[in-house]
Amino acid sequence: MAIVVHLDELLHARRMTLTELAARVDITLANLSILKTGKAKAIRFSTLEAICTALDCQPGDLLVHDPSITTDD
Repeated sequence: MAIVVHLDELLHARRMTLTELAARVDITLANLSILKTGKAKAIRFSTLEAICTALDCQPGDLLVHDPSITTDD
């Protein structure tokens, strides 16, 4: 998929752990891990909004379209 998730970079910049973000956003650690590794197929706008609020970022800071990335999915 050509969508790249920059969750690791944002967490590092905010000095926040994935566990802390999961608690703030009220989402399971497993689901956040799926998002972080780029294996998520979809994300709800409400979840995206909660993550952006917790990380004080814009959706474009978290998700980037990179057409040079191709997969067989």
